[in-house]
Amino acid sequence: MSASGAPKRGTAQEANQRAAAGGAVDEIGDGVDEIEQAWARERPGTPAGSIGVITRIWRAGKLLADERRRTLARLGIDAATLDLLSALRRAGEPYRLTAGTLAELSLVSAGAISQRIARAEREGLVRRERSSADGRLAYVTLTAEGHELIERNVDELLHHEESLLAPLSADQRSDLSDLLRILLNGLSRDAGTTSFPPVTVNPPEMS
Repeated sequence: MSASGAPKRGTAQEANQRAAAGGAVDEIGDGVDEIEQAWARERPGTPAGSIGVITRIWRAGKLLADERRRTLARLGIDAATLDLLSALRRAGEPYRLTAGTLAELSLVSAGAISQRIARAEREGLVRRERSSADGRLAYVTLTAEGHELIERNVDELLHHEESLLAPLSADQRSDLSDLLRILLNGLSRDAGTTSFPPVTVNPPEMS
């Protein structure tokens, strides 16, 4: 603290040391630029330009995942049940889909979606029924209880998550959405898949 009472700013060397040690947040930024600069200085031949994008995406993902967990805990619904009921609600009336379609939409295996459906069925949130036209085909249908639960929770969740984007203008949000879509499509092509795995909540800090 300076004599005037204002926080004392560190030297450039101290900032680099903080960045090299893990990217501590400084008074005006998030520490990521310092990480990139430190690697560029220490390894001039190694490309470090990706750090400003990827490290921020990892950190934003971690913060958003933590925030969603806290919100769902407050609402009293788990992420797997929310995902299942949301997929059925988005399908529109009569709010039913096959287990295979639900697995594809949720990016989980057939075994995992079967477990989710069984748990939700025990809780009275969905019901399984055979197709009248093809008895080999089974549907998962949202019950009245499941419909009421998802209506209440998704509304509160999305209102809350809308507030998390307050730092961005409408144009910035649109631009960011477009850029992230391009990045995801590129990553998907590189991986040879059109499916995206769940985002890890433990981002690496080496960069």
